[in-house]
Amino acid sequence: MKYQNTELFAHSMDESDTLKAYRTQFHIPPASKGGDMLYFAGNSLGLQPRKAREYINQELDDWARLGVEGHFHGKHPWLPYHENLTEMTARLVGAKPIEVVVMNTLTVNLHLMMVSFYRPTPKRHRILVEGGAFPSDQYAVASQVKFHGHQPHESIVELWPRKGEATLRTEDIVAKIAELGESLSLVMLGNVNYLTGQAFDMQALSEAAHKAGALAGFNLAHGAGNLLLNLHEWNVDFAVWCSYKYLNAGPGNLAGCFVHERHAREWQLPRFAGWWGHNKKTRFQMGSEFDPLPGAEGWQLSNPPIFQLAALRASLEIFDAATMTEIRKKGDRLTGYLEFLLDELPAGYCTITTPRDVAQRGSQLSLRLRGNPKELLKDLADKGVICDFREPDVIRVAPAPLYNRFMDVYRLVKILGEHAHA
Repeated sequence: MKYQNTELFAHSMDESDTLKAYRTQFHIPPASKGGDMLYFAGNSLGLQPRKAREYINQELDDWARLGVEGHFHGKHPWLPYHENLTEMTARLVGAKPIEVVVMNTLTVNLHLMMVSFYRPTPKRHRILVEGGAFPSDQYAVASQVKFHGHQPHESIVELWPRKGEATLRTEDIVAKIAELGESLSLVMLGNVNYLTGQAFDMQALSEAAHKAGALAGFNLAHGAGNLLLNLHEWNVDFAVWCSYKYLNAGPGNLAGCFVHERHAREWQLPRFAGWWGHNKKTRFQMGSEFDPLPGAEGWQLSNPPIFQLAALRASLEIFDAATMTEIRKKGDRLTGYLEFLLDELPAGYCTITTPRDVAQRGSQLSLRLRGNPKELLKDLADKGVICDFREPDVIRVAPAPLYNRFMDVYRLVKILGEHAHA
């Protein structure tokens, strides 16, 4: 697409946007000086779907009206409530319904998956991770290694970019997997790096892991609701994700989990069990022997919080209607426009560390800008622009396709241009 650095072009792109109506389905925070905020922090906390309040209030009303009977007789009975989200979740991440479940929070799910899929032996005990992965991933992986009696400095292998480069090369990751060979137990990566915005080739990495005799798991915190995913066909063993970033489910909301169908009935896999993962037909017989459900549901621990499920349902319905194919198409155009405009700024003012290749990114560009980034963020906020900062000097800008416009991107870069010339 041939972009233009004009307000007229941005306006025309918004007018022809097939997803433009979805913006009205979200609450856009007001700017302090009037108008809508220019909100580019959906990779940290997505905006509230307008139906979230209605859906939560419905469950509050049923609780007030029915008490415990709401489990069976509410408008959306609570007992099977999470099942209302299953097929939408499966479509979101390219999975079969048996392969997904909404439960717990992200790091809890990561631990539950590693209990089952990180089974180190004296010979095969290494985990391959990103260098500088999100801290929670680092803590979880290190604690699992120590739990199994190994030492993190011996069992955790970190991937770092080549000297002078900001991101990893697929061929280097594949080569490292092959090099580790029979010592490798698990490849555990965030499918989008939170700092650089780089998206990894999950299919190639899963294939390389299996070729080495290892398993492949991914943290989709910055991928679910952002990238076009096909977890089943890519042969991923497991994946976990949160729902409060691109998925707009609200702060600290529930997480998702994928377990490939081939593991659905591997009853011998060790797992931490809870009663909600037990056979639904006999769950309320309160037997002492755990009989796991097939598929991802079998890793559930407790009955889920209904209000959080209601908020997530409000958002997933939007994603399901818009479709991830169309969301990603707009996301590529919108992020591409941001990239184009940033390149128009004075030389040396802005460095984009996210890959230029659209196949290696989603709706995020990570920037290093001349000057003090924290002072810049404060000034942007005063002007009604919200981005976010990550140490040591990165400003992340995430134009979310469902509620961000081309005009938002144009106005953001116009403000940055004023700083560049100051």
